[in-house]
Amino acid sequence: MNKAVALALLARGILFIVFGVNAAQSFSSDISRFFTGSPTDKAIWMLVGGAAASIVGVVGLWRG
Repeated sequence: MNKAVALALLARGILFIVFGVNAAQSFSSDISRFFTGSPTDKAIWMLVGGAAASIVGVVGLWRG
């Protein structure tokens, strides 16, 4: 059961990273980057959350 949860976290993390990269390259993120120098908060949180979920998933799979 633990491996299934870890695998689901890894898959969800990768999905969030992909969505975060797409959000970081969007038009609204370009506008935000023009005025603030950084992409939108949504893009940043999706990337951070995806990275965290992926790390937890990999550690869960590694530990067994």
